[in-house]
Amino acid sequence: MRSATVPPPRAPRLGRGWYLTAVLSAVLAVGMCLLGWRQADQADRIGAHPVRAEGIVTQLNTGGGSYSTVSYRVSGQPHTAAALPLADGTKVGDAVCLEHAADDAGAVRICGDTYPQPFGVGLARFSVPVAVILFLVCVLRIRRHRREVAVRAGTGRIASTVALAAGALPDGMPAITQGKRSRRKRRAGGRRALH
Repeated sequence: MRSATVPPPRAPRLGRGWYLTAVLSAVLAVGMCLLGWRQADQADRIGAHPVRAEGIVTQLNTGGGSYSTVSYRVSGQPHTAAALPLADGTKVGDAVCLEHAADDAGAVRICGDTYPQPFGVGLARFSVPVAVILFLVCVLRIRRHRREVAVRAGTGRIASTVALAAGALPDGMPAITQGKRSRRKRRAGGRRALH
């Protein structure tokens, strides 16, 4: 009698959203770390050798993707700084006090500020821990799912092996044991004949 093989139980599928969220949260954490590091690096360079310059507001932040811009000159060369935190009530054409690094005129901040763009540093401080926690939650969920799949696959193999063995026992085992007994009898008979 041929025994039917038991198919392994189907493992539940893990949604792609977990993988996508893990990747996006890792990218967000790395990007925000780079943003915070860049702001801190510029602040250190400006703080080491600050050089004052006067800037003129050329554009204000009106929302809709536009940033405030300030134009200034260093050694006769024109420069532009974007997204600096301007005081409330600032108008286009107002003069603004700026500090830039002695070795890099592009590293600039408002006089008295620590970072060129404090909002970016605050955003990085908040978003990096959130992104890291979200990434770890996704990774732990994915690992748990893979363990469950491995356990279910192992259980399915054991179940099919047990089913095959159980099906073979009633039909095949007597023939196997009888064959062994008959061989033993033959060997014993052969030894007697030799003696």
